[in-house]
Amino acid sequence: MQNFKLNEQDLLSNQDWTFPTFTAYGPGRFKEIGTFCKNFKITNPLIVIDSGSTKLPFISDLQNLLSDAKIKSNIYSNISPNPRDDEIDGGCKVFKEGNHDAIIAIGGGSAMDGGKAISLTVNSGIPLWDFEFLDKVPRDLKGTNPFPKLITIPTTAGTGAETEITAMVTDTKKGMKFCLWHPEARPCLALVDPELTLKLPANLTAWTGIDAMIHAIEGYSVPLFHPLCDGSALESLNLISKSLYLAVEEPDSLVARGGMIVGSYLGGVAFLKGLGLVHAISHMVGAEYNTHHGLTNAIILPAVMEYNLPDLEEKVKRMSEAMQFTDHSVDGFKNNLNQMLDRLKIPNGLNEIGVPEDCYERIAKKSMLDQAYGQNPKKATLDEVKELTLKSIKKAR
Repeated sequence: MQNFKLNEQDLLSNQDWTFPTFTAYGPGRFKEIGTFCKNFKITNPLIVIDSGSTKLPFISDLQNLLSDAKIKSNIYSNISPNPRDDEIDGGCKVFKEGNHDAIIAIGGGSAMDGGKAISLTVNSGIPLWDFEFLDKVPRDLKGTNPFPKLITIPTTAGTGAETEITAMVTDTKKGMKFCLWHPEARPCLALVDPELTLKLPANLTAWTGIDAMIHAIEGYSVPLFHPLCDGSALESLNLISKSLYLAVEEPDSLVARGGMIVGSYLGGVAFLKGLGLVHAISHMVGAEYNTHHGLTNAIILPAVMEYNLPDLEEKVKRMSEAMQFTDHSVDGFKNNLNQMLDRLKIPNGLNEIGVPEDCYERIAKKSMLDQAYGQNPKKATLDEVKELTLKSIKKAR
């Protein structure tokens, strides 16, 4: 592997971007949250976090910053690692009872998905599942402000969820995850501060970092022409290749944290084009077994790459070049990815994180109903998805 370095000046300076949504990037930008809220005329936001983040310092810091700016707030924390429809209903109730006028979703993908899902349904008069990605877009929105203002603040470098409105939510009756969205809804601000990721433990840094890498790989592999997403995917892989090991092994490196959080952000742009079988299988595993999304993706990745990559020689070469590998063949790329997973201590199979072998047929059938299944570059039969799922459970690499 070549060893080009990160641009410290860029990653340690404050920047404002307008694509794909208004974004404030830079170390220390979190402290500007009160000013941003005032600029957006937000007076009483509901802070949405996941249930595991209630005692983390950035939560009290956020409330103190809002209080200093004379802005009221309340917290809703009943969000699982894989957000559920009943939890979204609970958040809507808290939003209405507190007369809130906006949502601040802060944390990893779970918190941001929870906040985004609440924002879709709380004011619009549209039932949650009517926003399902594969259904007709709801147009009969209620009122003049159907979607309350939404600020997204990532505290991990993995999901890229801060860039757009799509939200993954578990349907508790079906035991399946579905993607929710609306084209007229999007965050009014993504506040991207790498300092918020400095305390992220090594394992979560690795799991979320691989998740970001997979967003770029799967997004780039979708067989559609979308140069904005493809360019974002390749730059995401470039930054991650320079940042991930350093962020895991030298966690206080703000430059590495900056490279990872921007790489994750660009991965979120990349998968606006679509995803693939890694996510299709992972979504259904997470819905049933509440596994960590990034870790689940990381374990499944080698099995799906073995299936997808032989027909993607040109794209493999460009991804390999972006990641500074020297062997740009399909086999070389797969081997390099596996070496990354080994170095980052990713388990070899889903059975190591509590997923039983006997679920593979059920998971495979559900995976084929996921929108990411239809976006995969290679059309898989049910038998092939069963084989990939079983391989992912037993030994993916």
